[in-house]
Amino acid sequence: MKTLKYLFLCISITLFTNCSDDDASEQITSIASEIFNIEAFGDSNIIGTIEYFKNSNSTITIEVNLVGTETNQFYPAKIAFDTAADYDGANSQVAINLVPIDGNSGKSRTTFSTLEDGTTISYEALLDFDGNIVINQSETSNVIVTQSDIGQNILTTNTFSYPLSEVDVSDISGTITFTERVNGEALAEISLIGSPEGGVHPAHIHSGSVATAPGAIAFTFNPVVSRISKTNVAQLDNGTPFGFDDVFTVNGYVNVHLSATNLGVILAQGNIGAN
Repeated sequence: MKTLKYLFLCISITLFTNCSDDDASEQITSIASEIFNIEAFGDSNIIGTIEYFKNSNSTITIEVNLVGTETNQFYPAKIAFDTAADYDGANSQVAINLVPIDGNSGKSRTTFSTLEDGTTISYEALLDFDGNIVINQSETSNVIVTQSDIGQNILTTNTFSYPLSEVDVSDISGTITFTERVNGEALAEISLIGSPEGGVHPAHIHSGSVATAPGAIAFTFNPVVSRISKTNVAQLDNGTPFGFDDVFTVNGYVNVHLSATNLGVILAQGNIGAN
């Protein structure tokens, strides 16, 4: 009888010990975190934050919290490669598909350790990732409600602007603004006033100054569409490195043209850099 009691006691202790070990091995804790803002896209009025958690088991958890979402709606979310200015919808490569945001709570949590292509990624690598987060209106809509640069593409507070004056068409003018990224590159934003809604206008940095125009094209911006253009600035068209600091010293000027087939008509123009 004592043998049976002793055997039962040993089994009980073993089971208890095994359960405790399993519980301990399954316990995952966050050992570091960083949080960043997510900006509204267009007139969506949906904003929020994205927070990264470094987990004790070498995984990463991304938590998205949005304000302004609609109830009973799910918002697909993903991290794409390159900057938000380079994003081209379905033509852009997806790095990580996130769990859709629940419109009732505005939240989603995704835990992972690899990218969509199977490449392992660490918490530290994600903090320096060359990408942007994109959140769409629904599973069946490509309309973007929020989009922000992440990692090395995050914008700093270093920014400056140049005026663009009217040239061949009256009452069209604007500005070009350069904002430094964490990695030393820049976001160039052209904003026009008075141009037709829906117009598509090529824009470039030309060598030389307005006084010595015309000059050769040194850098090509994304076209101005409906009065706005956003372009990542990292190198000139010939491949020469060209970042935020280089804009201060470039011998150049900006032209915004009427159309790709009518480059001779200049809507707005202005000196930049050394000029």
